[in-house]
Amino acid sequence: MYCVRVHIPSISTSKSIYRSVIAIVMSSITTTKKEFEKNGMMCVGRNPESDLVEIVEIPGLKWYIGTQFHPEYQSTVLDPHPLFLDFVKTSIEKSEKNK
Repeated sequence: MYCVRVHIPSISTSKSIYRSVIAIVMSSITTTKKEFEKNGMMCVGRNPESDLVEIVEIPGLKWYIGTQFHPEYQSTVLDPHPLFLDFVKTSIEKSEKNK
């Protein structure tokens, strides 16, 4: 397990969650950008040192963010990780629309 700086383009959902184009994430597994993009995913977070993918999104879905790092290791009950907060917020919004 190691910490890496990840570059996130402005067009992604992850950018709006992190409110930054750079995030510090913990990673244990890496996959290449080409592998994700050929399967319809958008590679929005990459390690600038190795160019390995750390965050992917599926653009057509309301909320789909896949990570190679572990946000649960950077989260506590009193200080939840931004990905958890946004997932819950989006779920509540979707639930209220379906009422």
